[in-house]
Amino acid sequence: MTATPIAVVTGASSGIGAATARALAAAGFRVVLTARRKDRIEALAAEITGAGHEATAYALDVTDRAAVDEFATAFRSLALLVNNAGGALGADPVATGDPADWRQMYETNVIGTLNVTQALLPALTASGDGTIVILSSTAALSSYEGGGGYVAAKHGEHVLAETLRLEIVGTPVRVIEVAPGMVRTDEFATTRFRGDTEKAAKVYAGVDAPLTAEDVADTIGWAVTRPSHVNIDLLVVRPRAQASNTKVHRVL
Repeated sequence: MTATPIAVVTGASSGIGAATARALAAAGFRVVLTARRKDRIEALAAEITGAGHEATAYALDVTDRAAVDEFATAFRSLALLVNNAGGALGADPVATGDPADWRQMYETNVIGTLNVTQALLPALTASGDGTIVILSSTAALSSYEGGGGYVAAKHGEHVLAETLRLEIVGTPVRVIEVAPGMVRTDEFATTRFRGDTEKAAKVYAGVDAPLTAEDVADTIGWAVTRPSHVNIDLLVVRPRAQASNTKVHRVL
């Protein structure tokens, strides 16, 4: 009897992470949900199991290396890791940006991804058919005004994925990068603007159908279920109304 493949999803308490967990569970994975907000992931795990799928919750801060290493001891074999934990803080120019914001974004987006990937790589390799997904952003590929800290962090994540792919070629582990453009979720922009819902709403003002968390989850689900010999190195996904980070069609 073939064991159910296990997928770890970081940052699974809301948005893209939660949607990805739901999509992977529906696709037949046993999902392990991690995030700092224990109540959120426990509620999501209950929802997923209530729908007839398999899910467990594990409270985890990906920037805490000792905690990540302890978490990794639970896995001898792992089919899939989705590095989703991350986020943006502030939209200040480089000249006046808060170094603490930059540091926090780098720690979460880059070091957090590094911590979890390093800790779980042996189990992914041991599976004989592992996949690592790194959820970056179109900010990983080009810059925009007011985005310096986030762009720098996401560029770091992009290079991490690119370099890892070079270094582990020949092993049974794929490295997939998914880079979404404008995605409207409940928390991303609100967190970036420290709870200022008016500023957050302006990000999407006049845009016909920004991407949803479910759109990105569907993209991730497609990429990880390709045949084992097929690697989606980099998949950029934007709404039709967005041509680049700075070119967005708005009807105001």
